[in-house]
Amino acid sequence: MLCYDWAVPVITTYLEMLSRTELRPKQNHDPRFWIREATVKQWQFNRFMYELVGGSWAWRDKSQWSGNQWQDYAHADSLRTFGAYFDGSPAGYYELSKDQTGDIEIAYFGLAPGFYGCGYGGALLTSAIEEAWRWGTARTWVHTCTLDHPAALKNYEARGMRIYKTETRPS
Repeated sequence: MLCYDWAVPVITTYLEMLSRTELRPKQNHDPRFWIREATVKQWQFNRFMYELVGGSWAWRDKSQWSGNQWQDYAHADSLRTFGAYFDGSPAGYYELSKDQTGDIEIAYFGLAPGFYGCGYGGALLTSAIEEAWRWGTARTWVHTCTLDHPAALKNYEARGMRIYKTETRPS
């Protein structure tokens, strides 16, 4: 029996956009797909979407959070949450987080299983970037890693975001 004991490195890539004119939007013309902000803050919605979207991609940073931790996070004035829907069913989401300097991070972003490869990721990311600029910022940024969907990095770059840093760590 062969046993291998090594860690596969995880590469984290950080991307940013410094001007709204850098956005290369992707439009969606399917009327069954729509995106709306969840203006009534409900931490259970954030937790549900985090688990639905992140379950396939090793999102574990909040998996052990209590309801109080989720409530503190999701109800913060510095966080906005947007849901994407297809025929009324949850299809994906994103969260925008504004820091004290005014930079906006696309904190979480992704599609639910069953919606990969349908062409909605570009439209969802376009919405996230447009909303970040509408909220008022001089910089929108995001990070992704090799544990995320294989098309994530390409989508960020296709929308006009530029890599400014990479980090490698063991998995």
